[in-house]
Amino acid sequence: MIGRLNHVAIAVPDLEAAAAQYRDTLGAEVGVPQDEPDHGVTVVFITLPNTKIELLYPLGEDSPIRGFLDKNPSGGIHHICYEVDDIHAARDRLAAQGARVLGSGEPKIGAHGKPVLFLHPKDFNGCLVELEQV
Repeated sequence: MIGRLNHVAIAVPDLEAAAAQYRDTLGAEVGVPQDEPDHGVTVVFITLPNTKIELLYPLGEDSPIRGFLDKNPSGGIHHICYEVDDIHAARDRLAAQGARVLGSGEPKIGAHGKPVLFLHPKDFNGCLVELEQV
């Protein structure tokens, strides 16, 4: 059901410093910050030959990333994102198998302009999973 790894998301306490580290220290291709108000984050994508890294920074007081950084002040891996061909079919199959879809269960538009859903980390070995329709 899942396709390729789309990205690994890392919550960071300083978006500018993290982007500079990837660009200047590691020599990676670093995108520009983009606000995603529907998700409460500002993101920067790092393009790698085989996938992407998504740097996450809180946008607003109600950002889910703020709580993550309160528990992990140095930052850390927040979620992994897998591609799926049909997000509704994936959601229905997962729900039928007992996986919990976070939020309303309806896809939202993600940072790539495509439908996304998140799956409860307790159902996936402690890892928050994002599904993105391609």
